[in-house]
Amino acid sequence: MAELAGLVQRLEVAVGRLESMSGPGGSGGASAGGAVSAYVEAFDVIASGSLAQYLSLSQEIGGDVQKHADMMKQAFSIQKQLLQTASSSQKPSDALLTTIMQPMSKMIQQVQSFRVQNRTSPLFNHLSAVSESVPALGWVAMAPKPGPFVKEMQDAAIFYTNRVLKDYKEKDKVHMHWVNAYLSIWTELQNYIKQHHTTGLTWSKSGPVASASAPRAPAGGYAPPPPPGPPPPPMDCSSSGGGEGGDGGADTRNALFASLNKGGDVTTGLKHVSDDQKTHKNPTLRGNAPVRAGPKPFTSAKPAMAPTPTRTLPPVLELDGKKWKVENQEGVQDLVISDTELKQVVYAYKCNKSTLQIKGKINSITLDNCKKLGLVFDDVVGIVEIINCKDVKVQVMGKIPTISINKTDGCHVYLSQDSLACEIVSAKSSEMNILVPNKEGEFTELPVPEQFKTVWDGKKLVTTSTEIAG
Repeated sequence: MAELAGLVQRLEVAVGRLESMSGPGGSGGASAGGAVSAYVEAFDVIASGSLAQYLSLSQEIGGDVQKHADMMKQAFSIQKQLLQTASSSQKPSDALLTTIMQPMSKMIQQVQSFRVQNRTSPLFNHLSAVSESVPALGWVAMAPKPGPFVKEMQDAAIFYTNRVLKDYKEKDKVHMHWVNAYLSIWTELQNYIKQHHTTGLTWSKSGPVASASAPRAPAGGYAPPPPPGPPPPPMDCSSSGGGEGGDGGADTRNALFASLNKGGDVTTGLKHVSDDQKTHKNPTLRGNAPVRAGPKPFTSAKPAMAPTPTRTLPPVLELDGKKWKVENQEGVQDLVISDTELKQVVYAYKCNKSTLQIKGKINSITLDNCKKLGLVFDDVVGIVEIINCKDVKVQVMGKIPTISINKTDGCHVYLSQDSLACEIVSAKSSEMNILVPNKEGEFTELPVPEQFKTVWDGKKLVTTSTEIAG
């Protein structure tokens, strides 16, 4: 028992020392702050590693890729500032947290807007890979699984990085290294989150509550309106509006009630108005009628705004390297690409009410954001992609292995006898019809299913197409 009592006493002394060290002036607080800020140092490893390599390769490529990389550098700098704030401050309220996150959100939007503004860039696939994945920096606002969110954004980038690898596989190794460096950023960020922020951004448990650095108005915005003024004073019902005293007002009201209590005789004091004194029956009185003063009736009509001028881009039909660019064609029915090679690709963007014919054998064809476009081609060794289109018609004269239809409303595909074995992959599309020829050359129209049924068979999900009941 004596040994136990001595052990308890020693523990109490040790606890007292620890409590004194963890006070405001003690060294324990600084030590704890240093431990929390360790994840800021871990974030610097990403910045000095794969991020620095990506920035260096982007500078070597130059052009729009370098400009995009400068924006990404600024985005990661803003994220580091946010991590520094979280490592030394307690988590604020949701409303204040939204304000603190605003610089990060605006930077992500700026990166994405750069891609939209440069659709005609020869490095559009590079810009698309960055633009599709940059929302991964929003993991700081995700809970409880920020890591899988980053992985999802990285997968969105891979679709475009694969295109970069395909375009530059035999041309320039720098672009291939650029893809590896860029994807490594998100891989390392996932590992970083798994180690330091598994269920969400880790905030300090001590220190002041985080606050916005400065109450700045958003770009192009306005300052918040001033607070409303005090309510008007209550009305004094004891006196009348004519300035008479309380007794005079009471006498007036008593006289009014007395006249109302007369019953049927209440109208005996009214004067008869003849027709010549009525405004709606005497037109001469309408012009001399006094203008009634008073508040104007409420109207919800909004002031007319000048229509925003639409920006018309010049039409393009040219060969840029190995890519045929067909853009902004409006109502042209004789677009022809005849001098083709196997390694070339065709990219048609914003072509409306036009017809495009492609002769020879090429690698792939992409239709993006086209309306009422007719496409006729001979042979494609890769894939024909139809994205964000409306009411397009595609006719295969030779062979095609795969046709992909995504986010498209209205698509008719005419197959040839040599292309009946092609695969048709569709997603988020409607009104798709495949026309199959018979021996006489006549076409049979077959709709592509749009409605599906999924059931669990005990081991896996089984999905089958269903017909909509008429």
